[in-house]
This record gives sequence, C-alpha cells and structure tokens, in this order.
Amino acid sequence: MEIRTVGVVGAGLMGAGIVEQAAKCGFDVVMREVDEATVQAGFGRIDKSMARALERGKLSQEDRDAARARISGTTELQDMARCDIVVEAIIENLELKQEVFKELDRVTRPEVILASNTSSVSITAMAAATNKPNRVAGAHFFNPVPVMPLLELVRALQTSDETIEELRAFGAALQKTVIVAKDTPGFIVNYLLVPYLLDAVRMVENEVATAEDIDTGIKLGLAHPMGPITLLDYVGIDTTLFIADAMYDELHDSKYAAPPMLRKMVRAGYNGPRKPGRGGFYDYLAGK
Repeated sequence: MEIRTVGVVGAGLMGAGIVEQAAKCGFDVVMREVDEATVQAGFGRIDKSMARALERGKLSQEDRDAARARISGTTELQDMARCDIVVEAIIENLELKQEVFKELDRVTRPEVILASNTSSVSITAMAAATNKPNRVAGAHFFNPVPVMPLLELVRALQTSDETIEELRAFGAALQKTVIVAKDTPGFIVNYLLVPYLLDAVRMVENEVATAEDIDTGIKLGLAHPMGPITLLDYVGIDTTLFIADAMYDELHDSKYAAPPMLRKMVRAGYNGPRKPGRGGFYDYLAGK
C-alpha cells in the first residue's frame, strides 16, 4: 500500500515532532488532539522547531512553507479515516491507548497500518484491541524527532511481515535508519539504556562520585556525546521513572528497579529542564 497521508494522534513533544518530520518529507499530515487549544499548542511546537531549522540553515523558507501547508489539525478521530497510516503518540497509559486503537480500528480502512510511538507499553496488547492486529506495530521515534536519525520498529505477536516491510519503507521515506525488535519491555534501546541510567543514579545516591565527574568520565572515557546524568535530565526524570517501573512490573528484574533517589526527585518536582518543575540533577536557571 502506498502511504500518502499520515495521521498522528497526539500533538505533544513527540507527536508534533513526528508531524513535522512527515510533512517535511512530503506527506500530507492530519494531527489530532483532544481540543482546539491543544491542537494550536502542537502547531506552536512545530512552528518553533521549524524556525530553529531555518535559523541554522537546515531548512529553506520555501520548504518550510510547503511542509507547513501539508499539516491540518483536528479534534476528531473520525478525520483519521482518510489516512494511510496512523501513529499514536498519546500518554503512556495502556487503557487509554487501547481505547484509541479501538476507535482507530473502527474509522480506518482495513489495510491502514496503526502504529504506536510508545517506549514502554505492550504493542501486543494494543493490537489485541483491534480487528486487524496483523496491521498493528510499534514505531518508536526518538526525541527530538526531526533531528534523531533512528526509528525503532516493534513487532507484536500478531504483526505481519508485510506490515513490518511497509513500515521499513515508511521509515526510509522519513529519512530514518530503521531497526526492528520483538515486543519485549524496552524494545532494544531502553532495554539497554534504562539499567545504565539507573546505575548512574545509584552512584550519585551512594556518593561514589559527583554527577559532574560521572558525566565527564562517560563522555571522555567512552566517547559518548553526553553523560548519563545529563541524559536523564534531557529525557526527563519522570519519564525515566515511568519506563523503569513499567519494565520492572513486566520483567521483575532488579536492574530495572528505580533507586529511591529517582522517585524522591519526581515527588519533589525535579523532572528535568524540558518539563514543568524545578530542573533536574543540574541547575538550569540563569543560563546554567
């Protein structure tokens, strides 16, 4: 099936990024949110991101205007009926996602692929909520979507080979490098990343070393672009805790058990500079 029109359910940080990338790559995009104010907030994120790309010479004014014209906003899931693929990018709650997939199953054509951008929720469980589970898969993008080159496809127990191959082609059209994982908690990246981040928190918690020295050690010793503590702040302390808890609940493996320090930081509102609250492990006020 040729994909021409992309639907994205959710216009938050990830959803807006997926919308922007799809539009810049020539697809018509329908962006859906729960109310008009949230739709406009999504457009605001896209406009701000494109403005940065313009300033840096990564995008021409002509291409920016053409991409922006390909995007339409809506508050109705029914408007996904004209899409050839729909990517769900709402909050990480299985019950809410299953409700969305049931409705998308009702309004979309049988051949339309339904994909989830989840980083932790079972794709198999979402597929089971539909009458076409073979056309359901994970399409996990990375933040910020217009910049990060990776797309992690996730094969549910029910996903067909044809669906995965069509998603591979779609990922290539979005200028992403595609990897494929089975539907296991954390998929590929978070399965390996989360224990690494939690161990870094434990090192700070146990006063093995300072956050600064841990980050410097990893950057200079392993040639990583940023250390694990900075990365935690960037990803979001609350997001990391949610993913760790979901993986621990599924696997019951102690390496995914969140350290008390991480949970206390979330309770205190220290979620990272990109989230409402009080910063993260580092102080980002006054340009720090």
